[in-house]
Amino acid sequence: MKLPPLLVVDDEKNMRLSLETVFRAEGYEVRLAESAEAALKLLGAEEVFMVITDARLGGMSGYEFLREVAKARPGLPVLMITAFATPKLAVDAIKAGAIDYLAKPFEPDELLHAVARCAERHRLIAENASLKARAGEPYRVEHLIGDSPKVRELRQLIQTVAPTDATVLILGESGTGKELIAGAIHSLSKRAGLNYVRINCAAIPETLLESELFGHEKGAFTGAHRTKRGYVEEADGGTIFLDEIGDMSRPLQAKLLRFLEDGSFTRVGGTQELQVNVRLIAATNRNIVEAIQKGDFREDLFHRLNVMQFRPPPLRERGNDILMLADHFLKAFAVRLGKPIRAIAEPARVALLAHSWPGNVRELRNVIERAVILEPGNEIQAHSLPDFEVESRLRSGPGNPPAGSLAGSPMSLADALTRYERELIQTALQQSGGNLGRTAAQLDLTRHALRYRMSRLNLDGGGVDDDGEGSATSGAR
Repeated sequence: MKLPPLLVVDDEKNMRLSLETVFRAEGYEVRLAESAEAALKLLGAEEVFMVITDARLGGMSGYEFLREVAKARPGLPVLMITAFATPKLAVDAIKAGAIDYLAKPFEPDELLHAVARCAERHRLIAENASLKARAGEPYRVEHLIGDSPKVRELRQLIQTVAPTDATVLILGESGTGKELIAGAIHSLSKRAGLNYVRINCAAIPETLLESELFGHEKGAFTGAHRTKRGYVEEADGGTIFLDEIGDMSRPLQAKLLRFLEDGSFTRVGGTQELQVNVRLIAATNRNIVEAIQKGDFREDLFHRLNVMQFRPPPLRERGNDILMLADHFLKAFAVRLGKPIRAIAEPARVALLAHSWPGNVRELRNVIERAVILEPGNEIQAHSLPDFEVESRLRSGPGNPPAGSLAGSPMSLADALTRYERELIQTALQQSGGNLGRTAAQLDLTRHALRYRMSRLNLDGGGVDDDGEGSATSGAR
């Protein structure tokens, strides 16, 4: 973990330069100030991990400086050095907030040992904050619930790719678990003990996103009162996850492309080139090919990101995973809400399987939470589920217009979808000779789901044979 600089405050130039030479030889970054006033100004603009100050300074004394630092930056370690050491002054220094007190002349090793203790303290505090931030987050591959072939393949791919440092691009619809995949990759990687930083590119205004990502220098823009480290610096050594990267502006895409080459970047308003070592995972729910063709997304950035590609399947393609996930959410919400619900009734399970889930796993989670709240009994019944009328219509849009004879029909979207579904089932029944099993297989539905849809559409199933051949086809009542 990269340390911030340490600050040396001394009104003697030779002393400042001598200390700077000693500390830089040990690999520390150093900032210098010739007075307490200049030091306080610098502390307001930049982060440091400790301060070393002389007791006697021109202007504000070292003791007054200690008290001001304690008010402005509580918890920041300050080491005091002086040529006029007495037990009383040492006590005064500790009371004023100094972490330690050294009398001149002192051995360089003694000073370096004190600095090393403060550096380790800073690392431990940062690591503890990182661990607390990650505590309880569902970032294990086991939390990808499901037994469909595509989900099993997804778990295997995560376990294969995670130990590498390969850049990852996750493409999938909203609600399919892209963030969960990214977190699972980090938790199984060599960087798991270091920072995992997440950024939703769509949630941050375009004018601020560059500053949030790469940081800014003091005075870079109105309101930039101090130098700020960006997310890439916070993630140094660990992983950064850029969600909804498809919403990033093209100018910022160009800067990200440069960053991906070797981890180098420049803060907004700065000239110094900085460098970090991070693993980058990106995700988007946009059609990336369409975005490239429209000029909204750089093709060279796509190729740079697309080292390992993950494509989580939409829920409608996962079959009985729907019920596994529903049972999982039911257990969680029943405990959280204190409800004695232990199961989902069969009619409700059929309804869940029959829905197309345009909102994917996130939608299913919300549906089960709603059902647990509304259900008065100990089993979720179909009447506690939504009717899915609005949700079903979400599957139709500019990219998915109603097909066949309905194109251009003067009717509402809901009526058009209902009519199209009825005609599709009727045609499939005719082609299968009225056999329910073959009809369900042709439509990629379970038999229960097909019967549920036929009931909802008021289709007569009297001439339909569950097991053998049926002699009649179903028709609308």
